[in-house]
Amino acid sequence: FSVLAFISGEPVGLVNCFEGFSTFACRPLVNIHDVAVLSQYRGLGISQKMLLKVEEIARQRGCCKLTLEVLEGNEVAQGAYRKLGFDNYQLSPEMGRAMFWQKAL
Repeated sequence: FSVLAFISGEPVGLVNCFEGFSTFACRPLVNIHDVAVLSQYRGLGISQKMLLKVEEIARQRGCCKLTLEVLEGNEVAQGAYRKLGFDNYQLSPEMGRAMFWQKAL
């Protein structure tokens, strides 16, 4: 699903999400895949409002968590996500923090 933000009828922001399933919690989850706000509208709290809407939808659907990926060098986004309660995570304290991997095709 997607959440859009509009100002004066014009789209200015977008959050794309995918619903998945946590085998650890045996409940659905939502992965936030894209967060975008037009440059001239950044700093107005638009992404935070959209992410709060995503959280509301996820809670209504009985999801156990929200997940997202953020680049290590994107400190602005990290700060915004932390304000909303996001942080690095670990599934098991004994196993350490989660890592995000890929295989190029």
